[in-house]
Amino acid sequence: MKTWPLTALVLTAGLGTRLRPLTDVRAKPALPVGEEALVCRVLRQLAAQGVRHAVLNLYHLPATIAAEVGDGRQLGLSVRYAWEHPGPLGSAGSIRHMLPLVSDERLLVVNGDTLCDLPVQALAEAHAASGALVTMGLMPHPAPEKYNGVVLDEGGAVTGFSTPGAWTTTWHYPGVQVIERRVFETLPDNEPAEYVKVLYPELIAAQPGAVRGFVHHGRFRDIGTVDDYRATCVELAGDGNGNVIAPAADVHPTAVLTRTIVWAGGRVEAGCRLEDCIVTDRAVVSAGTQAVRDVFL
Repeated sequence: MKTWPLTALVLTAGLGTRLRPLTDVRAKPALPVGEEALVCRVLRQLAAQGVRHAVLNLYHLPATIAAEVGDGRQLGLSVRYAWEHPGPLGSAGSIRHMLPLVSDERLLVVNGDTLCDLPVQALAEAHAASGALVTMGLMPHPAPEKYNGVVLDEGGAVTGFSTPGAWTTTWHYPGVQVIERRVFETLPDNEPAEYVKVLYPELIAAQPGAVRGFVHHGRFRDIGTVDDYRATCVELAGDGNGNVIAPAADVHPTAVLTRTIVWAGGRVEAGCRLEDCIVTDRAVVSAGTQAVRDVFL
């Protein structure tokens, strides 16, 4: 069975509710981080590590994702889409729904709305060597009081999952894993299902050691909330004042901006003073506006 490269199933159908009102305008993976959408950054990273084919699932504001990604050629790989209708299918249901678009027995699964530097080829090689059915890429936990965690035994097998604030030592799962197709083929298609809450605990109980962890001491950037999004944009693409202004944005020379993000198509008129604000692609900030930590739609 092929070890590398693998086809990537990139999960991009989420609602992004904690990022509202930004996700009322675009799907979370389509939010710009500098001059490139979040999902484009993810796909470009995958292509740089050898991935040549990807399938994206779509549900919330799907046209905003497709408009950024297209067929993927400009990102270095080919992209196909699986549409979810009439409702979202959840983490496991989404993977099951994408399977008819690929023939591979082993697949890479990646969240399309988070950024991490986990080495996917090394993950795939560790998976193949272990004989596991699922290998979850893991990192040291950045905030166990904030996120769920993954519990490993001394041999690297996943034994369970913890809730935020758990006292036991856990690892952080940033959304990258390698799976064997047959784990998800048993699920009925087009029905919602979750892997962390239901499928993997059942698999662990039935076959201890079937789900394993691959630990990498890397970097994970959370983009779960508006504040997280703003901080990530400023860190990755900010100028001397912490601003991230798209080349196609229209910002008047007399406007004073600090740690403010202006999307392509956004307009900031004369005399504005904006601090820690976000101006989306359809927004016009009227002349003389003064605002702190506001979002303009």
